[in-house]
Amino acid sequence: MNVKRYFAPTAREALRALKEALGPDAIVLSNRAVEGGVEILALPGEAVGALQAANRAAVAARSGGEARVAAPAQPAPLPAAAPSFDDEADFQVSLSSLAASAARNASRTAPRPAAEPAPVVRAFDPPRIETADYTMRNRDGRLRAAANAAPRAGGDAAAVFSGRAVGRPAAADEFGSARVRELQETNARLMSELTGIRGMIERQLAGFAWGETRRQAPARAAMLGELLEAGFSATIARKLVASVTEDADRIEAREAVGAALDRMMHACGSDDDLLERGGVFALVGPTGVGKTTTTAKLAARCVVRHGAGRLALITTDGYRIGAQEQLRIYGRILGVPVFSVRDAADLRQTLAGLRNKHMVLIDTMGMSQRDRMVAEQAAMLAGAGDVRRLLLLNATARGDTLDDVVRAYAGDDLAGCIFTKVDEAASLAPALDVAVRNGLDIRYLTNGQRVPEDLHLPNRAYLLHRALREHAGASPWHLDGDEAGMLLAAGGA
Repeated sequence: MNVKRYFAPTAREALRALKEALGPDAIVLSNRAVEGGVEILALPGEAVGALQAANRAAVAARSGGEARVAAPAQPAPLPAAAPSFDDEADFQVSLSSLAASAARNASRTAPRPAAEPAPVVRAFDPPRIETADYTMRNRDGRLRAAANAAPRAGGDAAAVFSGRAVGRPAAADEFGSARVRELQETNARLMSELTGIRGMIERQLAGFAWGETRRQAPARAAMLGELLEAGFSATIARKLVASVTEDADRIEAREAVGAALDRMMHACGSDDDLLERGGVFALVGPTGVGKTTTTAKLAARCVVRHGAGRLALITTDGYRIGAQEQLRIYGRILGVPVFSVRDAADLRQTLAGLRNKHMVLIDTMGMSQRDRMVAEQAAMLAGAGDVRRLLLLNATARGDTLDDVVRAYAGDDLAGCIFTKVDEAASLAPALDVAVRNGLDIRYLTNGQRVPEDLHLPNRAYLLHRALREHAGASPWHLDGDEAGMLLAAGGA
């Protein structure tokens, strides 16, 4: 019988060529991966009939041999040489060895009929919910198992090529990838729906909690609404109203909240720590916050206390038009030398020459808190020596904007903060909230352009009054009824 060899780049193409040549009844003997593609060995369908005829002849010979004397044993024919799969020619394999093997098997005693197998009890297998992660893990595990089994299976086993079984169609992998993508999209939709449901439940629960709070502690609920109106964050507002008892009235609630805020606040009532100790201080902050004017105000305070000879001013603002000249004018008025630096090396050299000064104030260039140059400026100041920074916060800004500023300028060398433009702010609650949550020392307040009159030490009573001032009932920012609870519920969700 002729064994036909078919070679193609893929198993699909080799099978197609086999069917075209031998028909759909062809017998596939083996398939394996070879260099450049896949090799399949097959027989025509008529070869099955020849093999069946050889088996029938062997059975007839066995039945006739029982009445005759056994003929002398003949040497068994040598098996045909195994074909070389590397040869490009077609292969011819003699089936005489197959026929002789069938005759020997038939001459043996017929096996006993097998006992009837016992009924198989199958365990209950519940349906499995398939997810994208489960599919990927199973697929990877099957591929690894096939790759490990391939070296042990031998040459006739289905080979594994590049981590994938040769007999596995490419369409199966495509189907698996599409299935994984479909499951991932389904999981994403389910998570989105669950998140929405969770948000609705949280808002409902927050509404119930707010209604219970208004019923049991009306003064606490009213005070919470006032704190949110003023500009406090929900985090600080909850901490403050926790000090209000359930049976407190409106006046007692305000006193309790004011006392709690006073305990949380770090306000410096004296400038001895700054002016008396001295050192090098850099005033930093966003553009337009008032760094140059505040530098001149601090310089005037230092001159009044220690004299002009104990102070020096440095400016790094070479970007804004007239910034250096503005500070030089203040320096001439105060009789204080003003130095201009360009980079870190220039700053280190200038500070080395001012070691005998009691205080050195550095006016830095203003930039957005989202500017990458903020980190470069901090690195320049840190590399110049023992330089401490004073962060200027605009009291008119929103709380979330001030949070961004503090995050951008945070560091171990931050010596505190200065509230600027206090006279322009409707409420000091956002600035106080940010200072309390970040543990910043409030050094000074500025409320105008006059030098040095409009620089003040923080007065606790004034700060509390400006932060807890109640909005008028006609104000569009006033919260009525359950609006504070709705605001808390939306924030929590």
